[in-house]
Amino acid sequence: MTYRRYQTTATAVIAAGLMSCLAFAAHAQSTTSNMDGLKLSKDQPIQIQSDQLEIKDQEKKAFFTGNVQVVQGSTTMKAGKMTVLYTGEGASVTAGAADIDKIFLDDTVFLTSGTQQATAEKGEFDMATQTFTLEGKQVVLSQGANVFKGCKLTVLMETGQAKLDACGGRVEIMLDPKSRPPKQ
Repeated sequence: MTYRRYQTTATAVIAAGLMSCLAFAAHAQSTTSNMDGLKLSKDQPIQIQSDQLEIKDQEKKAFFTGNVQVVQGSTTMKAGKMTVLYTGEGASVTAGAADIDKIFLDDTVFLTSGTQQATAEKGEFDMATQTFTLEGKQVVLSQGANVFKGCKLTVLMETGQAKLDACGGRVEIMLDPKSRPPKQ
């Protein structure tokens, strides 16, 4: 088994979308909506920093641990851990030649872009299905004074469609009427 370990700040080129969107709208046990908030751009570089990076090329895995921060444009993601699974014959994350398969986020996930934010215990991005999921005892989405609470947020990246599921009860939403854009 071959692996490399990098300490302190690890900045790697990972050409993949990682997160998308925050929510609006709701009802009873779950809510479905189109999302337009947190997005990564395909043409902007992604900067990743962590306290430690361990790459296991034979297993096609990269482990970012400790104060993980991913930034692209105005979007920032923070987590305690991030595991990247990649594919490709002879693929290497350090060479920038890896195709990302899945990304797992753990130990409190925080996403922000402009006035939109999301927090959860864990997250997963599946490149094949272009699906991003945040889960935990409580997933909190906010845009300004508007707040949405549930246990699982699923975003279909290609369509922007999102679904927020409840925690066995109901989705909680607080909307501030003052946050609505003025009518034209």
